[in-house]
Amino acid sequence: MTDAETTKPVPPAFPEEAPEAGSGKMISAMGAIGLIAGILIVFTYQVTFPFIQDNKARLLEKAIFEVVPGAATKRVFTVDAAGKVTEVAEADPKQLTLYACYKSGGGLAGVALEASGQGFQDVIRVIYGYDPQKEAVVGMKVLQSTETPGLGDKIEKDPQFLDNFEALDVKLNPDGDVLVNPLEMVKSGQKTDPWQISAITGATISSRAITAMLRESTAKNIPLIVQRLPELQKGD
Repeated sequence: MTDAETTKPVPPAFPEEAPEAGSGKMISAMGAIGLIAGILIVFTYQVTFPFIQDNKARLLEKAIFEVVPGAATKRVFTVDAAGKVTEVAEADPKQLTLYACYKSGGGLAGVALEASGQGFQDVIRVIYGYDPQKEAVVGMKVLQSTETPGLGDKIEKDPQFLDNFEALDVKLNPDGDVLVNPLEMVKSGQKTDPWQISAITGATISSRAITAMLRESTAKNIPLIVQRLPELQKGD
């Protein structure tokens, strides 16, 4: 028997490693996954967008009649940069929109308009009602908010806080161009005047945000509404 016949193969010191996947294949796979995810996101957005918009429209419609007590019908008006009032079929997000509300028996019940501002978490959007006969804000409802549950979100449902907006004084001076008393926030339980907003204990930032946006909106828009009352009353 020769040495060649008796010699056994020596096993390798280390097992052979499996070939690594090429970087090109990995990039292609990741690209395909990203493409599919993007298509699904766009498809979901396109399918759900009309439903989201419809729900927002329903919420807004309901809120308008909640913040103007006694309202039975409404008409929509926009105000351009020059102060011109135009009746429109639907709101224009680029212009100030006034929802003129009318009583079932006739007469202007009030005007609803939106306001927004930065809250603790994100932008807060509200709608409030103005009664020109009472010269007061007569209702407020939060349309959009992501404030902290159990604290900041009390601006949406706290009865004492919402009571602030049932007769919130926004009287104008004799010239009709400036509020006699700009809205201001006070600590809970310290409200003494009808133009003050009593804050929610533990939700001061959210309360201050509501006060700030309404102070700015009323100071700017109440004089305009009063000046344009004859045009808004045409919808009666």
